[in-house]
Amino acid sequence: MSQSPMPFDIQQLDDELVLEYLQSDQDFFNRHPQLLTSLQLPDNRRGTISLVERQQQLLRQKVQLLEEEITDLLTVANQNDRLLTIFNDLYLNLIEAHEFSPFCDYLQQTTRQLLELSDVRLLLFNTEQNLSHEILITGVDSHQYADRFGADNYYFGRLTTAQQLQLFPDEQSGSCCLIRLQHQQQDIGLIAFFAKDVEHFYPGIDTLLLEQFRHLVAKLIVTKFLTTT
Repeated sequence: MSQSPMPFDIQQLDDELVLEYLQSDQDFFNRHPQLLTSLQLPDNRRGTISLVERQQQLLRQKVQLLEEEITDLLTVANQNDRLLTIFNDLYLNLIEAHEFSPFCDYLQQTTRQLLELSDVRLLLFNTEQNLSHEILITGVDSHQYADRFGADNYYFGRLTTAQQLQLFPDEQSGSCCLIRLQHQQQDIGLIAFFAKDVEHFYPGIDTLLLEQFRHLVAKLIVTKFLTTT
């Protein structure tokens, strides 16, 4: 006497079991092609759609995302080309400046244009030369900003009230970039950029162009204006 098959409880199925089965049996839809068009899936805009339509929808979304990524990459590339051109022009002007005042003028004007800054400051430590310019600050102890740098050569973010009053007394809220200037492993000062946008400077900014910038500026300052004869 044959035994009747035990009834199958569909509630025993879960998403993982169904997913595992479909992944293990890749010919399932080849054996049941009618499911591709007969199965109806909920859609927020069209009510219900078939599996084929859902796949086309996902592919269109993927293509759109790829197009957006390509557009973003092209935008960044164009911005980098622009930055590189401005930096190159700045380097030439700084190299050709034999007086401290025009050197600082180029530094101030170009970096404000380049980085959309509100203000720029140049701090020099332990200098005995009689140098002056509106962006120059002297008489600052080299350890005063050590907590901002730590082991890094850059700081991006907010300053303490005392530091902001010393560097940018006319500014209110905003964000700052501090760039360590070193020559032959010795700290000679720093450059400070200030932007009114509190999110303009933030941790994690790419420093590739800034690294070359800080080395060149430090070397030019030492060789042109701090070397005693």
